[in-house]
Amino acid sequence: MIIRQAYNKLMRFVTSRLTPGSELGLHLTAGVLTLVAAVAVFAEIAEAVGEGDDIARYDEHISQWFYAHAFEPLTTFMFAITHLHGIPAMCVLSVLLGLWFWRKGAPYWLLATAIAVPGGMLLNVLLKHVYQRARPAFDEPFVTLATYSFPSGHTAAATLFYGLLASYVVTTSPRWRTRCAAVIGAVCMVALVALSRVYLGAHFVSDVLAAMAESLAWLAVCITSVSTLRRRRAARKDQ
Repeated sequence: MIIRQAYNKLMRFVTSRLTPGSELGLHLTAGVLTLVAAVAVFAEIAEAVGEGDDIARYDEHISQWFYAHAFEPLTTFMFAITHLHGIPAMCVLSVLLGLWFWRKGAPYWLLATAIAVPGGMLLNVLLKHVYQRARPAFDEPFVTLATYSFPSGHTAAATLFYGLLASYVVTTSPRWRTRCAAVIGAVCMVALVALSRVYLGAHFVSDVLAAMAESLAWLAVCITSVSTLRRRRAARKDQ
């Protein structure tokens, strides 16, 4: 009898966690799972970088390979991509996205934008000072930066921005083709920004991968929190 009661209680808990419309349902479960997975990936990369494991040697080889095989007009294109996703450009894009959410009548997505992008960039700066990893070194570098390398700020900003935009489309669009296109587009843009940073010698591969994981974790926190707030307020109005 006790076992059956415990089983029924567990099933009710699982069912409520997987219910799409529930206040603490599927959105919270997906957010927590994404957060845990992203943090685990970041921790693995950070540990490997800190201990100088094989990933550090692969980082150096890949960086040197890109430097040795750089050519025009690809280099100019990569410079354009990286400049379009620097801090000034991403600030402008984030403001425009926020204004778009405001005009669309989506205040909770506007709140998510205000929290996710600035907060994620601040988190990136803090992590840089925690790990203090030097950038790749070349005789005649394409870019010279005085800041730390791990994790990549450009990649983090791109992941935050395009991830937030894709999340909005996925949760609001009724057409699965539109949802898929949004996800694929976001992945491609983030990958392109990450590639530009490695190609130009500004970051190692592990830097951009860690930035993606870091930003996904922060996005999961922001979007899940704002979604929970929205659902709670909606539930109170229905009472």
